[in-house]
Amino acid sequence: MTDDAARATGADALVEVPPGLDRAVRQYLAHLRVERGLSPNTLAAYRRDLERHVAFLADRGVQTPDSVTPEDLEAYVAAVRTGGDGGTTLSASSTARSIAAVRGWLRFCELEGTVRVNPATALRPPAQPRRLPKAISVEDVTRIIEAAGTGDGPVPLRDRALLELVYSTGARISEAVGLVVDDLDLTRGAASVRLFGKGRKERIVPLGSYACDAIEAYLVRARPALASAGRGVPTVFLNTRGNPLSRQSAWAVLRSASERSGIESPERVSPHTLRHSFATHLLQGGADVRVVQELLGHASVTTTQIYTLVTPDALREMYVAAHPRALGRR
Repeated sequence: MTDDAARATGADALVEVPPGLDRAVRQYLAHLRVERGLSPNTLAAYRRDLERHVAFLADRGVQTPDSVTPEDLEAYVAAVRTGGDGGTTLSASSTARSIAAVRGWLRFCELEGTVRVNPATALRPPAQPRRLPKAISVEDVTRIIEAAGTGDGPVPLRDRALLELVYSTGARISEAVGLVVDDLDLTRGAASVRLFGKGRKERIVPLGSYACDAIEAYLVRARPALASAGRGVPTVFLNTRGNPLSRQSAWAVLRSASERSGIESPERVSPHTLRHSFATHLLQGGADVRVVQELLGHASVTTTQIYTLVTPDALREMYVAAHPRALGRR
């Protein structure tokens, strides 16, 4: 929150947030940062959602967390879905994220004793359409990676190594650009990378031979030239100034490679596309869904199971081949 505890709820309107609400949000964010160890990006999302929420509450005359009612929460959900509070209209998925932030905050207030009866116990997010993850073919992935490595100098070597690593491990783009050299083990036949996911949860993921080759080429032939322009940071992927490559720059690497690759609809390819493709291709190859869950760093297997919907033909073939009564005579 700002020092004067004011938040905008519309284009021009400012609502003074009461100290009780402001203080409770600050305490919760500090709890998430210190005790839960959430990433800066996640914390920023929580902060935006809660600032909008308490501004809405203040506009309704609510002074403290203990004064929040279930009706206030239902009105807030309706407001963010329609933009009725003067803010951006949220999709079902963004509304669910905002509700999760509000529920977590009020649960924290209940545990801290600032809320006697939690008004959010019955609050549920709006139903979301079940969307299939976007995945591209193995051939298209190959064309994108090869396009990224086209050209002279250290940058193409870096770009190819980055995309090979993301596709080989299913890493989130934030995990890839956050890697330091010590996170890599390029031992032939046992290569792996240490990734830090949401909440700094650590996992070890194998590295394929193509990724190993690309990363070794980058570390030996390109990274020293990039590092010479900077201050010797340990981050694996560097920009031309020798600083850590940003998520935005990594996104631009993939976008540029996709456009040059000649694949259909390159504008639809994002860093998460490679992560989705990684999972889909593993399942198509017969990998167990729980193994894919571990590789992706999903807390729940239900998150991973949506990928099984991407390949219904493959699943039906496996069913017909494996079930003793799948092809019984009629």
